[in-house]
Amino acid sequence: MMTRSTKKSNPLKWVRFRVILVGTVFGLCFAFLVGRAFQLQILEGEQLKTKAAVQYKRALNNRPERGTIYDRNHAELASSIKVASICAYPEQISSPRQTASALARALNLERDSILGKLSSSKNFVWIKRHADPTEVSAVRKLDVDGIDFVTESRRFYPLKNLASQVIGFCGMDGMGLEGLEFYYDSFLNGRENSRTVLIDALGRGFTAKGPFHEGKPVYNLILTIEKNIQYIAEQALSEGVKKFWAKSGTALVIVPRTGEILAMAHVPRFNPNAFSQYEPWLWRNRAITDSFEPGSTFKILVAASALESGACTPNSEFYCENGAYRIGRNVVHDIRPYATLSFQDILKYSSNIGAAKMGEKVGSAYLYHKLKEFGFGDRSGIDCPGETRGSLLPVGRWSEIDAGAICFGQSVSVSALQIAAAVSAIANDGFLMKPYLVQEMTDVQGRVVKRFKPTVLRQVVSSKNARRLTRMMERIVEKGGTGVRAALKNYKVAGKTGTAQKADPAGGGYSDDRYITSFVGFVPAERPEILVLVVIDEPQKSHYGGVVAAPVFKRIARETLRHLKVPPEVAVAQIATMQMSSEAVRGHLF
Repeated sequence: MMTRSTKKSNPLKWVRFRVILVGTVFGLCFAFLVGRAFQLQILEGEQLKTKAAVQYKRALNNRPERGTIYDRNHAELASSIKVASICAYPEQISSPRQTASALARALNLERDSILGKLSSSKNFVWIKRHADPTEVSAVRKLDVDGIDFVTESRRFYPLKNLASQVIGFCGMDGMGLEGLEFYYDSFLNGRENSRTVLIDALGRGFTAKGPFHEGKPVYNLILTIEKNIQYIAEQALSEGVKKFWAKSGTALVIVPRTGEILAMAHVPRFNPNAFSQYEPWLWRNRAITDSFEPGSTFKILVAASALESGACTPNSEFYCENGAYRIGRNVVHDIRPYATLSFQDILKYSSNIGAAKMGEKVGSAYLYHKLKEFGFGDRSGIDCPGETRGSLLPVGRWSEIDAGAICFGQSVSVSALQIAAAVSAIANDGFLMKPYLVQEMTDVQGRVVKRFKPTVLRQVVSSKNARRLTRMMERIVEKGGTGVRAALKNYKVAGKTGTAQKADPAGGGYSDDRYITSFVGFVPAERPEILVLVVIDEPQKSHYGGVVAAPVFKRIARETLRHLKVPPEVAVAQIATMQMSSEAVRGHLF
C-alpha cells in the first residue's frame, strides 16, 4: 500500500514542479520586460525619442531662386538657371568598381576619386555638381541603380566677362564670394523656406507637422552700371593696355553731380562662369581694393587746397629753380627746366617743383586738412567689398621731403575711386558726392523696395574756386599742355595727366623702369556730364600719362557722350544764342 501511494504522488510533484518552473520563467521574463520598458521609456526616453525623430522626420527646405542683377536699363548681368547634379546612394550600388569606371568615362573624372565616394559608408554622396547636359545624358544612358539626379540652381553671367570684377561670382552652393554678389549676398540669396515632413520606411513623405516657416525674401539689384558704357570703357582700356604692353589697366566713368558709377572697367578680365580657371588676383575690383601713388593727377587737389586757403590766386608766380630744387638731402626735378611759372602754368606744364612750392606756401597742416576733406586716407563707403583707405600719413609724421613729394603725388597712396571721386567734386561745383553702384532693390514682382539716392558728403571747395580750377584744367588739354591727346572735337575737356614711378620693393626708393600712368578729366567742361579716369600699370613703350592714358580717356569720353546723346557744346551755344535772340524779338514786339 505504501509503495503504491508513493508512486502516485511522484507525478503530482513533477507537474507542480513544472508549473512552478514555467511560472518562474514567465515571471522573470515579465520582470525583464517591465524593467526594459522602464529603462527605454523612463530612463532613456528623451534620447530615444530624439533618435526616432531623426529617422521619421525630415526638414523640407526650399531655397528661393537667387535674385537677378541688372544694369541701369534692366539688362541682365547675373541670373540663375536650373542645372542637374549627379549623386549616388552607395548602399544601393552592387558593383562600386564597375560603376566607378563607367562614371569616370562619362564624366571625364578620376576613377579612384569616384570609387572612394561609392565605397563610402555615407548614405548620400555627390558625384558631380552642376554637370552639363551632355554629361547628364551620358550618365542617364548607363542606367545604374543607386545613381540619381538632383535639380539645382546655378549662377549664370550672360555677358561673360563684362564688369566681372564689379559683379563678382557665386560658389557651388550659391553663396556670393566676390564683388556685389558677396556684398549683397543676404539680399540676393534670401533664406530657405522650411516645413517638417513625416516619412515612412521607404522615405515617402505622408504628412506635414508644424507651421510653415517662411524665409527672408529675395531681392533683385538694379545697378548704376550701364552695359554699353561698360563695354566702351573695357574695349578702349584693353586696346590701350595691349598697345603699350602694360601689365593691367583700370577705368572709371562717373556722373559727377550724383556719384553714380556708369562703368568700372578692368584689364585683364575674367569669366565668372568659370572663375576657378583664373588667378585670384584677377577677381579683385582693383579700382576699389588696390592703392598706388597717383603722381601728377594729385596736383589738382593740391591746387584746390591752395586756392581755398587764400594763399594763392591763378596768377600767383613761383620760381621753379630751372629744373632742380633741393629739399633737405633730396633734389626734386622737372622734366623740363622752368624759371618762373604762374599758378595755372604749374598745372599746365605739370611742374613738380612748382607744386612743391605751392604746398610750402599753403602749409602742411592746412594741406593735410583739405586732403582729408577730399576723402584721402579714408574709405568712401561705396557698396562694394574690400575698399582700401589708401595711405595719407598724419601731418605730424611728415618729413621735409614728404611735404614736398605729396604735392606731386608721391609719399601718398590712393585708390582709383578716391581720385575719381575727389576730382568729381571739382566738376560738381566743389561738392563731394558718395560714389555708389546700386540704385534700386526690387522684389520678385519687380516692385521697388529700396532706392539709393545721391548723397552729398560735404563741400570741399567753393563754387568759385571749382570753376577757376576747371578753366586751368582746360588749359592742360589745349596746345602746349601735357594732356593735348585727350582733346575732343566740339567739346571742352578739363583734365590732368599723371605719371608716377613705382616703389622698388627690392632695393628701396623708386624704380627706373616701372611706372603708373593716368589721366583724369570731365566733359563738357562747363556742364560736366561724365568724369573719366584711366590708370594704366607698367606700360612698356612709353610711361607718360599724356601719351599712354590720355588717348584711352579720349575714346571712352567721345563714345560715351555719343551714347548718352550729349549735344556738342557748339550746338548748345548756338541754341542758347537763338533763344536769347528769340526772347529779344518777343520783348521788342510786346
